This record gives sequence, C-alpha cells and structure tokens, in this order.
Amino acid sequence: MTSQMLKEARSAAVHVADQLTRDQARYSELGRWLRSAPPARIVTVARGSSDHAANYCAYLTMARLGHIVASLPMSLVTLNKAPLIARDALAIAISQSGQSPDVVEPIRYFREGGATTVALVNDTSSPLANAAEWSLGLHAGAETSVAATKSFIASLVAGALFAGYWQDDKQFLHALESLPDSLYNAAQSDWSKAIDILAPASNIMVVGRGIGFPLALESALKFKETSALQAEAFSGAEIKHGPMALINEGYPLLMFATRGPAQVGMLQLAAEMRGRGAKVLLAAPDDVAERDLTLPVAVTPDLDPIVAIQAFYVMAAQLSAARGLNPDQPRHLSKVTKTS
Repeated sequence: MTSQMLKEARSAAVHVADQLTRDQARYSELGRWLRSAPPARIVTVARGSSDHAANYCAYLTMARLGHIVASLPMSLVTLNKAPLIARDALAIAISQSGQSPDVVEPIRYFREGGATTVALVNDTSSPLANAAEWSLGLHAGAETSVAATKSFIASLVAGALFAGYWQDDKQFLHALESLPDSLYNAAQSDWSKAIDILAPASNIMVVGRGIGFPLALESALKFKETSALQAEAFSGAEIKHGPMALINEGYPLLMFATRGPAQVGMLQLAAEMRGRGAKVLLAAPDDVAERDLTLPVAVTPDLDPIVAIQAFYVMAAQLSAARGLNPDQPRHLSKVTKTS
C-alpha cells in the first residue's frame, strides 16, 4: 500500500505550481522594502525540517545578497530572556504549522523591538502568521503525514522567492517557473540501489557541502524519523575533523555532490571514502560517471536542492516500507511539536 508520505511527497509539483501563482506581489513589495531599508542583521527562526529550509534560505541570502545570516537559538528569547537588540534587524521564521511557542515568541519579540519580521508558513491562520509583519503562505495544502515533505519543498521555494525578489533578479525568478516540471521529473527518479544497501543498515552518514548541505541535514532527519536509522549529517569540509574515525569497512555514506564550486571536493571525498572501504552512495548529476544515484537538477544550480530532495523523499518512503516500518506513523512523534 502506498504511504501517505509518498503520496504527499509526489504531490509537491502540483502545490509548487500553485505556490508560484500566489503572493508574488507581496514578495515583490517585501523585496522593495528590504532594498530601501537593508537590515543591519538577519536571523532565522525555525526547528526541524523548517530549520533545514532556513539554512537554504540563509545560504541564498548570503551568496546572492552578501548579508550575513545567523540561526537564532530560540531559548535566548523563550528561556533566558536575553536583551537582544531587535531594531533594524530582520527575523525570518519558517514553519509548517506555525503553532510552536518557541518560534512564535521570538517573532513577537523582534517585531515589538522594531525588527522587520517575516513568516513563511503553511497555516496562514496560525499564531506565527498573525505575529509576523510579513506573512507569506507556503500553499502546500494540508499535510497529514508526520514527516514533512511537500511543505519542506514549498519552504525551499519560498526561500528562493524571498531571495530572488529581494535581489530583484528577474532571470532567477524566471528559472523558478520551471520548478513544477523539474519536481515532477525528479519524483520519477530510480534510487532503488539506495534501498538495497540501506534496508539492512543500522547507521549512515549523510554528507553535503555548500548549498547541498541542507540536503544532508534534511535527509539525515528523515532517515531517523521514518526508518529508525541512526543518521548524522556532516559537511564535506568537516568529515575529516573527527567523523572519519567512525568510518570502517562497509560503513554506509550518502553523499550529495550538487553542482557548483563544492562538487569537485565532494567527488574527491567520495573516492577517498571508497578507498577506505566505505559503502558510498554518491548522488550526483548524470554527467558524473562515478555516480551511484542520479541527482536531478533544476534550470539553475541554486535551485538544485529543491528537486534533489524530491528524489530523496520518494526513496525514503520506500525505504521505510522495506525496513518493515510505517513512514506515516514514526515512533514517538506527532505532526505538531510545541516546545518553549
């Protein structure tokens, strides 16, 4: 039987097509505002999969606009009551439900302190949407599977829209229009080789770098959530700073060699890990001969993570079933997590 997680993951193309017809004037207005009054500092506010989407949004913002972005430790506001200087800051929250107090409270704090506050949120009637000055819907539709898939993809798209409209890059914004077709094609990817290797596994290391690092973060989380597989994400630049000690004969690694300046190093690292006896699953575009899994690509490399995670989600749902689990009912988890 097809899981709800798999159905929702495969529906991402339809929802993104809808998303790209919504709120464009609002994104454009926000972009004009940020160009006229650039923030002095930027923080992202998110948990779990949404934090991985925030990592992608932050990378685009830093790479394309030059603004330094930090991830806010929310306990500074919710528990420590730290006197953070909010004036002239920009706080960007990302959430599927918009319900968690430790996401809502910091946005309220920053808005009251004079910051520009933005919420990229699927539930536009949620407390988070009401707390932010600029609320932009993800338009992913109701998501019933505990593991976020289509809402995560929509969060990535929202981050790209945010950066594109702020930069006022019409070529980049035009490239976004091709995403529904790219996502549909990515959902047809055959990653069965990964299932064969990972179905009996007890642990895995997931590696990415640069704009591909959010892929590693999100994949490791989904391995844990849906397959009870001990998974850790590392940057390709960090793996030799300690994690290397874990790698022995047959140790599985999923490595994302996305296009861009980090790709050469990732391919070299994959070759070195194979030389150490690791069982490497190299996900790379089809022009990389040594790949194990074909990584789908978008019109431009900055959008590649959006279509790459689509291929991963299909495999992750199938892997969960192959391990005798139900991806729609992860152990000890619920759809909405409320932390303070």
